[in-house]
Amino acid sequence: MRKLILAVAATAAFVFPLASTVKAQEESVNIEAGEMEIIDADGRAVFRGDVVAKRSSETIRADEMVVTYVDVKQPDGTSKTEVDTMVCTGTISIVTPSQTITGSKAVFHVRKDELVVTGNVKVVQGKTVLRGPQLVANLKTKRTVMKGGTSANGRVSGTFVP
Repeated sequence: MRKLILAVAATAAFVFPLASTVKAQEESVNIEAGEMEIIDADGRAVFRGDVVAKRSSETIRADEMVVTYVDVKQPDGTSKTEVDTMVCTGTISIVTPSQTITGSKAVFHVRKDELVVTGNVKVVQGKTVLRGPQLVANLKTKRTVMKGGTSANGRVSGTFVP
């Protein structure tokens, strides 16, 4: 149980990967949900029912959030519990001071510094709005790609307002 609490606390560094400052990554994360289940044998924590995770001015909302954690060997030979992935499903929204991202699924590949949002994705930044089937963001390189699909409704669209 202590290992899980440490893993969830470690999520603080990654739950809001769109934040850019190290100081923000050190802040605590407050999570509220209808239910929390710990499956320590599988290295998972599952939050269900109107999940709201907040840190500073950043918020993630989802119907369900599954945090997967792993033990990583440190150079000094000790092990540290780290978050590997976080999967948010249902009606999801990621709100930062500069943008709001919505969709039906968000997968944070924490150890890869990658965010993938799918399911009628919408990104709003000021009056600029982007829409598409899939958003892939590399958080290290700060490269974001909105991907379309092969069907007519799989197109990417944007309204750009200076």
